[in-house]
Amino acid sequence: MNQLQAMRVFTRVVDLSSFALAARQLGMSATAVTRSVGMLETHLNMRLLNRTTRSLSLTDVGREYLDGCRAIITKLDELESNLAETTRDPCGTLRIATPSIFATSSLSALLTTYRAMHPRVAFDVTTFDTSIDMIEGGFDVCFSVDPRLASSTLVCRTLTTIREVIVATPTYLAHHGAPAEPADLSRHGLLSVTDGASRIWEFSDGRGTYRVNTGSPLTSSSNAMVRTATLSHMGIALLPLPLVADDLAHGSLVPVLERFVVNGGPLELSLLYSGRNYLSARVRSFVDFIVQQYRSTERPVKLRAVA
Repeated sequence: MNQLQAMRVFTRVVDLSSFALAARQLGMSATAVTRSVGMLETHLNMRLLNRTTRSLSLTDVGREYLDGCRAIITKLDELESNLAETTRDPCGTLRIATPSIFATSSLSALLTTYRAMHPRVAFDVTTFDTSIDMIEGGFDVCFSVDPRLASSTLVCRTLTTIREVIVATPTYLAHHGAPAEPADLSRHGLLSVTDGASRIWEFSDGRGTYRVNTGSPLTSSSNAMVRTATLSHMGIALLPLPLVADDLAHGSLVPVLERFVVNGGPLELSLLYSGRNYLSARVRSFVDFIVQQYRSTERPVKLRAVA
């Protein structure tokens, strides 16, 4: 038995509360993960986990052993990381999760600049429009505009802001009229980006706050889909400015209800990564690079959509 590997497997199973998820992240079969934890318990002659068909929980001795495992693994990883950092040449694959709007605007340029500095680093990029589980997905870093993704186990570094705008085509507004107040939206088709829950747009001005229910005639988990439907004159949409900046510049879309603040103001783009004391050289260097890129600007970076 490789005891150190078994300790890593055991720690990952506890972190994810699942043998199956641990197997997926570690690139092992579920049987191999179960066998590894079982061999560790046999070696120690003690039960570390209480197992039922629906849940896992640590025994008292398992909780004590877990703390020891974390200390040993962290110390070993830190030692290896320090050795790697002495070469000043991060390498390996960086797994990144990002909203699709950021992936199609600023991210490519940032990755190109970073890789010119560290050519031995490759990127595995997953895009999303609504929500994602960074821990379950096994990502090294995650760009996010959703504050719900932050947690006590993740470090959250705010980078810049992205404004959302209410837009429609001139053709749609010519046929249906341009709303002057949020209440007027009840007579329009509202196109909404949603993760499956009901979506409400909230408007505010100096006189008060107004809430509008959306969801008809279209909801989608994709910003790109909602943009396409808007350009097809289906209705009025709330979309990130970078996605529609060129459409607004060319006049194919026009802004609506500009004097109102929407959903509390601009979205905050943040970088999330593990809150562990230890970070690999490539993750640490990438985080430092991204933060420095945004700190070097005196105002929020202007993101431009390329699709």
